[in-house]
Formats: sequence, structure tokens, C-alpha cells
Amino acid sequence: MDPKIELLAPGGDVDAIKAAIIAGADAVYCGLDNFNARNRASNISFEQLIGIIRLAHQYQCQIFLTLNIVILEREFKSLAKLLNKLANTTLDGVIVQDIGMFYILKKHFPTLDIHASTQLTTHNVGQIPFLKKLGASRVNLSRELNLREITAINAVCQEQDVLTEVFVHGSLCVAFSGLCYSTSASAGNSGNRGRCSQACREEYETTPSGNNFPLNLKDNSAFFDLPALIDAGVHSFKIEGRIKSASYVHTVVDSFRKQIDGYLETGELTEDGERLYKVFNRDFSNAFLRGDLNQSMFTENPRDNSKNHALQASNAISVVQIQSVEDTLDLEKAQMSASVSEKVKHVSIEKPALTLAFSGNEGQPLTITATAKEATPLISIASPQELTFTVQSSALLTANDKTPLDQAAIDKRFKNFSSAAYNLELLNTQGLAENLSISFKELTLLKNEIASLLNEGHKPVTEVMLPKLEKHPKPAPKKANTVANLSILICDEEDIALAEVTDADIYFKLPDAYKRDCTKYVGFLQDNPRLIPWFPSVLIGKDYDVALNILEQVKPELIVTNNTGIANRAYELGIKWIAGPYLNTTNSYALLAMQQEFDCSGAFISNEINRMQINGIARPKDFKMLYSVYHPILLMASRQCFFQQSVGCEKPRIDNGCMLSCDKSTSITNLKGESFAIDKQKAGYPSIYNQDQFVNTEVVNDLAHMFDDFMLDLTNIGAGDKQSPDKALLIKQFEQLLSTESITDKEMVNMVQNTLKTMVPDATNVQYHNGL
Repeated sequence: MDPKIELLAPGGDVDAIKAAIIAGADAVYCGLDNFNARNRASNISFEQLIGIIRLAHQYQCQIFLTLNIVILEREFKSLAKLLNKLANTTLDGVIVQDIGMFYILKKHFPTLDIHASTQLTTHNVGQIPFLKKLGASRVNLSRELNLREITAINAVCQEQDVLTEVFVHGSLCVAFSGLCYSTSASAGNSGNRGRCSQACREEYETTPSGNNFPLNLKDNSAFFDLPALIDAGVHSFKIEGRIKSASYVHTVVDSFRKQIDGYLETGELTEDGERLYKVFNRDFSNAFLRGDLNQSMFTENPRDNSKNHALQASNAISVVQIQSVEDTLDLEKAQMSASVSEKVKHVSIEKPALTLAFSGNEGQPLTITATAKEATPLISIASPQELTFTVQSSALLTANDKTPLDQAAIDKRFKNFSSAAYNLELLNTQGLAENLSISFKELTLLKNEIASLLNEGHKPVTEVMLPKLEKHPKPAPKKANTVANLSILICDEEDIALAEVTDADIYFKLPDAYKRDCTKYVGFLQDNPRLIPWFPSVLIGKDYDVALNILEQVKPELIVTNNTGIANRAYELGIKWIAGPYLNTTNSYALLAMQQEFDCSGAFISNEINRMQINGIARPKDFKMLYSVYHPILLMASRQCFFQQSVGCEKPRIDNGCMLSCDKSTSITNLKGESFAIDKQKAGYPSIYNQDQFVNTEVVNDLAHMFDDFMLDLTNIGAGDKQSPDKALLIKQFEQLLSTESITDKEMVNMVQNTLKTMVPDATNVQYHNGL
């Protein structure tokens, strides 16, 4: 087996993890009851994790723990307690989304290996040095990338000594991971907190193109693309499925194990992949990987496709034939499940029994012999394994009949012996002579040495207490008689005229996509120096290259970026930058990480969190905090086309022309009668928005003491066919709201709020109340 190629399996519960291990996974990723992005999985307890690590290491398999959600300020105390415990295990890595968690792991828990989650939407070469500087040793690449794009990123990863993971099998998200807010906007059930409600799998009212599941993608499978991924330099082949059964996990892992091993041995693919159709699937597609985004990626069946596949493969027509095929498949599934159940029950994660035997005479060192015995043998071993080793004190035992080291003293000193992986069952002092003594310091050293040897040689790590963070005051607003600054975001060149009605900062939103070697925006920004460039979240391939050229040629004094690749380059060029709202910033440690590692000047706080969750955030010194008070509510953005399944499209597949020229809009309605706007701007990704705009006037009164800047998004994105309000009048209303006169005048505030309700009748700020 080539050690450079890793098969990484999912584990949602103990049986699924066991199934992955015995099926031949090189590594398994799993989550605890909290801090992980699969809230619907059974997940495991910390004590189970310890047993799982021990079991996996006996099979030369690694265990990675998913801590891949955004973290709220109040959670860092309990998070630090968990990390202290994890640091004293032999865990092989933690999978992380939150930039603040990167910060505390790198600064306070350096023994824990950090892996960047798919939730970070890693899709361009500039993001790799950013994540490397944060402490990541590996990154999981966005599922939307094609082989050419993966190859280019891997070349940079090799330069940076960073490993890459690519999803090779399992469910596909139609949205870019980390940029899906489909239900946090209404119920607080955010995918960034592990509570994805799978709005993309829902049934909707029949669309004009005749589809009831317009967002539902087939499952991903690169089963026959493994050679190309190996050539592309991918280190880890990752299987999705932490809510899947043990039988599913075993079948998929075993299939991929055989395919990988067969290819490495013969240079050819030896497996046909038919077993993958016998467990849960929505049919398969590798279209993202091939770079062929077509209508065949969608399916009207969000549930199990295995019976449909069996019927098609057998050409069953009659009722009798169909029933026979279904019965045969049900029997095969039952047999597969029973076989896996039989296998996993023979491997145990129970703690081995530990005995400590003490011996020694006067003038000799104290000797402790540790013996640990597995409760249940491994599948491949005939009898239970036994671990035995001996440690000795550096000092010698001395005579002492007043406070001797007898059974009672040993019990007292060792009864709290801390080894999460073993049950201390016996302290045997029969070999220790009477009326002898040794210093407490020597006993502590021996305890630590035993703990280290039982923990695969890892020395105990001292507990870390996170220091209390200071909340620094904000500077006075730029404009007199205001409680905070106002800024606006535009994307239409004609809206530059708004500069005549306001002295607010003006951000100009740059496109997601460009013609190759596009230079239009270089001259445009140079001619309009008041505009502050605003870079989008997703910049793939040539689009990143063009965006980078804009940054390097214009060299503005300040930018806002939602893309970490652009952030890293701005830092390298000495350009001040502000973290945009789609970097999902929810805590003080994320602010510190961006400021200290990348000289970030400020950050938009995520609109997913509520007033109380915002209020706990501590501002770093000389750092701006910003908040968007008016904007369309993005639910999801996708590299796929939402129009193919909604209103239909003449083109069978998406091409570069679609990205640059298409500007359609429509809507879809779920079975609850809730409608959602589908919007595609020219040179933008297809996106879905709430029908309501986000309008939050309450935050001005509640948290004006925290925020330097409140922003209005005047781009009209997501508006569809709705009439947009008068932008100049909208600016004036918010300027009035931010005046020191208004903040203390309830009547004036009510007047402004009523005017805004008239201007923007479809509005909500439910996220500000629900939070995460």
C-alpha cells in the first residue's frame, strides 16, 4: 500500500466506526456530542472516543475528530476543557472550520494536528498559505472543483507542505459548503452549526420545467476516477456519510479499499462498483470532478435509489419479475447488515483492565510493573492482548516506620491515577518490603511516566486556561453627531452617483467571474479611488487570477474580502483589509487570529448570530467591528444551475458563457407555501434568497457601542422582479437613525422605522433574535 494515499472513512456511531476500521480505512473521522457539523448523527462520547482511538491504532488506522462548526463566544470555556482532554490522548487530528478555533489550537494546544474542514470552502491556491499560517496541516477541498483545478491547488499544497483531501463518495451539497444559510435565516438551524435541515432535498411545488425536487443532486462517486486523483496529487480520498449505517460504511469502505489496492498492484481498476448500488444512494455522478455541470446531476428521487438501479440492471418488466428483484435485493441487504453486525461485535472499545504491582527493598529503587489486558481480542488475534512494562524511581527506598509506603499510602496516592484509556483494577503491594518510604515527587514522576507509556509515549500535557480577553473601546465615529459610521455596498457603476448624497464609505462588489485576463476593473477602480473594492466569497481558477490582478494592479488603501485567498495576498502586499460577512465571524478569537496573523483591520460580524451572542465578543485593540443592517438574505450559492430544474434552460450544461451572461431570476415554493427567490446576476453564481430583505434597526439601539460601522447592501441582488426602494432615500433614513439626536428620541426612531417599513414591506430580522 502506498503510504501517500489515504482512505478516509466516516463514522457516525461506534458500530460504523468499527465497520470502517475492519473494512480497511486508513483513517476515520467522527464527532462527539457537541462541536461537530453532523448534529443528526448518533455521535460518540469522550470515553468511547478513547476506546476507538486505541482500537483504531491497533489496526494502524488514524482517528480525526470533527470540531467543524463556528464557535460562539460563550462556548470557549467548555471548548478549552475538551481540548485539554484531547491533548492528553493520542488523537491524530481535529477537523476545524472556525478561524477562532484555529487560533487557540495553534497558540495553546500545539500538539493537536489541525485539518481545515470542507466548511471553509477551500477552492483556490491563495487560500492554502492562509490556512497553513493558521496552523492547518491538511485541507479538504471544495466538492465543486474539477481535476484541473484540484491539480493546480495540489501543486501549491506540496510547496506549502499541506496535505489535501477530496470527497470521493457520498452525498453532494448543491450549495458551496460553509455558504449555505438555508434555514438559519428562519429557524436558526444553520449548517455552520451542524444542524443542516436539508432544504435542498425538500419537495417543492411543481416547477414550470416539471420538477418537484429542483435542488436535489445525485450522490458523488469518483470510484472510477481514482487514478486521475492520484495523478492530481490528492493525499486523502474521503467518503461522506456520518449519518449512514455500519453496513453502508463497511460496504463503501471495503469497495474503495479493494479498488485502491487493486489499482496500486496492477495499474488497472479491478472493481466494477456494483456493490455501491446495493446500499443507500441517489444514483451517482462525477460531473463536478469532470467539470461537466449538466442536468443529469439532478434527480427527482431524494431517497434510496438502490431498488431502481436493481430493476434497471435486470430489465424486470412484469410484476412477478419486479417483486423477485426487490426481494433478492432486500435479502442481500439483510445479509450484508447481518455480516457486518457479526464482525463488529467481535471488536471491543472497552477499557482494558490495568494492574500496578509495586516492589522494592531498602536501598533499592521503587519498581512498578504495569499490566494491561484487553477485555476482548481483536478479530485477527486468538487471545486477548496484554501490555506489560516496568518503571523505576531514580531515588532509592529508605527506612521509615512513621509514614511508610504501605497499601493505604499507595491507595491514596494512586486511586486517582488518570488514564482515560484503562480501568485501574488492582494496586498490588505484595512485593514491597515494609516500613519503607520514598518522596511524593518520585511517586508523581512515576505516575506521569506510566501515564505516558500507556498513552503511546505521549507525555501528559499541562492544563491550559484561556486568558480573559479585554474589550477595547471603539473610536469616535468619523462624522460628528452620529453613534456609528454608515457604509454602502454597490455593484452597478451608475450607483457611483450615490456619492453625491452621502459621505459614507462606498464598497464596490466585484464579480464572481470574469473573462480571462479581464482588466476592466483595474481602470475603473483607479478612476474611482473613493470606491473600496469588495471581493466575493468564491473565486475559482481564472476568476481568482483576475481578482488577484485587480488587487495587485490597483493596490487600494483598503479592501473588504469574503475570500481568504485574497485576504492572504492583501496581507502580503501590505494592503489593509476587512473580513467580509461571509467569512462567518462569530467570536473574539477569530478577530484576534485575523489581526495577529494577517494584520486584518476589521471584520463584519456574522448575521447568523443574535444580540446576546454578539454582545459577548471582545474587540481587539485598534480593530473595527462592522455589521450589515440591510441586505438580501442569501440562503445558498451554487456552482450548479438552479434554472435547469426550475424554469428550464436550453443549454444542456453550464459553461463560462453562462456565468458571464446569464441574469435570469425566478422563484420556487415549498409545500408549506414559502417562496424563495432564485437570482443569477451577470458574472455571479446562481443563488437563492429569502423573499424578505434583512432590515435590522434594533441593532443600532442595542449595540451601537460595539460597532464602528453599519452597512447597507444596495446591490439589488436577490430582488428578482421586485421594485427596489429609492436608494438615496434609504441612505437618508439610516443616516437619520444613526444620528445622536435620533438615538434618544423614540418618536423620531419610530418615524424612521415606519418609513423603512413602507419602503421595504417584505423585511425581517429574525436571525437577530434566533441566533445560533
